[in-house]
Amino acid sequence: MTVKYTPEHEWLQAGDQGTATVGITAHAQDALGDVVFVDLPEVGRSYAKGEVAGVVESVKAAADVYMPIAGEVTAVNEDLRADPSVANKDPMKAGWFFKIRIADQAEFDALMDEAAYAQFVKDNT
Repeated sequence: MTVKYTPEHEWLQAGDQGTATVGITAHAQDALGDVVFVDLPEVGRSYAKGEVAGVVESVKAAADVYMPIAGEVTAVNEDLRADPSVANKDPMKAGWFFKIRIADQAEFDALMDEAAYAQFVKDNT
């Protein structure tokens, strides 16, 4: 499965039939510290690229979670809502935030691949 990254330190993993799973990267989790609360988007709601879709709070700070590409939220990670520490333990798998139906595949394709994201992090830290 293809994984893409955003400058806001979110990851998207392509799923079946034009869907993607969205979460925060390990770099974002490291910067935030221990996640203690997440506010997840509403299932069924469509968001524009860059629109605030949720909030993640840690012992250090609170940060908005942006919709990385336009799409409709099809599911949220209720396990994460019940136990936000899952984002600390496994941000790239079990700590996913929400799933979307991709509105524009070109937006997904234009995001950074793993090598480009690694370079972005190196250049901006």
